[in-house]
Amino acid sequence: MTKNPTWISDWRPEDEAFWNAGGKTIARRNLIWSIVAEHIGFSVWLIWSIVTTKLPQAGFQYSTDQLFQLVAVPGLIGAFMRFPYTFAVTTFGGRNWTIFSAAILFIPTLSLAYFVSHPDTPFWLMLLVASTAGLGGGNFASSMTNISFFFPDRMKGWALGLNAAGGNIGVSSVQLLTPILMTLAAINLFQATPVDGIFLQNAGLMWVLPIGIAVFGAVFFMNNLTTAKSSIRNQLAVVKRRHTWIMAYLYIGTFGSFIGYSAAFPLLLKTQFPSVTISIAFLGPLVGSLSRPFGGWLADRIGGSVITFWNFIVMAAATVGVLYFVGHKDFTGFLSMFLILFVTTGIGNGSTYRMIPSIFREQNLAKVRGQGDVARSAALKTASIESGAAVGFIGAIGAVGGYLIPSGFGKSIALTGGPSLALAIYLVFYASCLGLTWWFYLRRSPQGEGAAGLAEARV
Repeated sequence: MTKNPTWISDWRPEDEAFWNAGGKTIARRNLIWSIVAEHIGFSVWLIWSIVTTKLPQAGFQYSTDQLFQLVAVPGLIGAFMRFPYTFAVTTFGGRNWTIFSAAILFIPTLSLAYFVSHPDTPFWLMLLVASTAGLGGGNFASSMTNISFFFPDRMKGWALGLNAAGGNIGVSSVQLLTPILMTLAAINLFQATPVDGIFLQNAGLMWVLPIGIAVFGAVFFMNNLTTAKSSIRNQLAVVKRRHTWIMAYLYIGTFGSFIGYSAAFPLLLKTQFPSVTISIAFLGPLVGSLSRPFGGWLADRIGGSVITFWNFIVMAAATVGVLYFVGHKDFTGFLSMFLILFVTTGIGNGSTYRMIPSIFREQNLAKVRGQGDVARSAALKTASIESGAAVGFIGAIGAVGGYLIPSGFGKSIALTGGPSLALAIYLVFYASCLGLTWWFYLRRSPQGEGAAGLAEARV
């Protein structure tokens, strides 16, 4: 293995001797620091899910719909940022891009700290400030694309699930710690001054040191892979693949639900159950994050499409439960059903992401079947490049849920006075995801190819 301090030129994770001789150690080290950077990225991305609940108390005169827009817009920007972030790893190197993507998080955190101390800030300007938090959402695409190159195919479900879970749990971290740091006068970061008794600035300032640690770790402990270099044109080939778009749609149902519900949950609690403290909001993203590696682990053993199919059934059932209990204003039932919903978003995240490399591997191998080992090796390399690009691209599309769900709740409450209309629409969407999963990945057709081939391979 030829390596300099930053670039590794020989990387063969599928070679067991190479993997055991040191490849495993390097891959795990990169995974650890990738998780750290992505965790902070998710935390910054979801800062506004908590900050918005305190803005009225601090003197900001925004409507409920405007507050939901402040929650939603980082999700939309984060989704858009994932497109360039997907291709950045193979252009600049995984280590190099992690350094940049972590350092740039100083922009949303410091700008938040400044503007939340000015209650006269107009809504359009605050919306612009909130949009910069979307930079944290881009980190996921580059991180997942990068880690997909480090691990052998048999371990991708576990590695990608762990990487994603470590990032996803940042949502829980920000929703657990931010309310504490904003309201305790004893914790006064960088001599922040309170706004009507609330240290809103701390929501941004609390991430300054962790961001510095993430940058340090990426500089000294991560690597770039020359084998992960590829032209943007070659990677864009995945846009022409039908399964890229199918999986992107399914991923809106899993990850889009996770990030959308995570963003909306604190404000939804405050509007539907005003007497309940928002400090419990972190429980949803926490169980969703912890269940993600489990979804990847199950998919590795049973098949991603099988887990995804049954997972959508449970998601739909949990949504029906949320609809029932929110209509009856039963908080215990509402919270229980929502936590089940969060668990299924996590399991579905893991299983759908495991499907992606499997689909591209099977399709590329099918093209060279019977052509020998050289053709097979080339097909596997092509599959690795394409699945890496697809992972980022699909992640970008899926992140749109971070905008659609909070925005949908805001519009539903504005039009009907409650979130039931939005939940009913989400239920119909999950039913469509269920149908697509069966049709393309579980159905065994008599032709013996296409859906049948993928079903046979248990992608």
